[in-house]
Amino acid sequence: MNSDTGYLYLKVTKSQMVTLPFFPADEVIRKRLLIDGDGAGDDRRINLLVKSFIKWCNSGSQEEGYSQYQRMLSTLSQCEFSMGKTLLVYDMNLREMENYEKIYKEIECSIAGAHEKIAECKKQILQAKRIRKNRQEYDALAKVIQHHPDRHETLKELEALGKELEHLSHIKESVEDKLELRRKQFHVLLSTIHELQQTLENDEKLSEVEEAQEASMETDPKP
Repeated sequence: MNSDTGYLYLKVTKSQMVTLPFFPADEVIRKRLLIDGDGAGDDRRINLLVKSFIKWCNSGSQEEGYSQYQRMLSTLSQCEFSMGKTLLVYDMNLREMENYEKIYKEIECSIAGAHEKIAECKKQILQAKRIRKNRQEYDALAKVIQHHPDRHETLKELEALGKELEHLSHIKESVEDKLELRRKQFHVLLSTIHELQQTLENDEKLSEVEEAQEASMETDPKP
């Protein structure tokens, strides 16, 4: 047995020859399609090895048996080489898969980082829009404030208006007092006029009575 390849080499003598079954051509083709689907030619080598083994078992002379034996060794070497190449390809595919998986993970990390950066950029954009809006509102408010006097002047104006309002309140009270006085005086005047008118009416009535008496005395005859 070869420890490097794992193949078992058997020495078969002519007395141990066996008769292997013969496979039809279509069966061989079908098995070839099933086994050697990728077209590497391993099934052909195996078939050649089997045919060589059959010929070696059925060889009539020692030279022919030696020749078939060398062909089997050559075919086995080719199989070993193909197997080694396949193992190398397999190892390379495994490394490539690990590399692709590593790259895939790196790409996933990059995509996740990009999503985080995009989310952070969106937050920064919203914050910038908010700051810009606040600045525009502050500018508009500052323009409105500039059109109005400052607080010191406003307090002075309010103080002056308060004093003026207090002065006007005093004037109003004075005018109301004078108006009340004039109202009372007018009431007294009306009362006096009413009494005077009543007196004049009484005097007129008294004069009429006296005149009537005088007229009646003049018209009566003397005794």
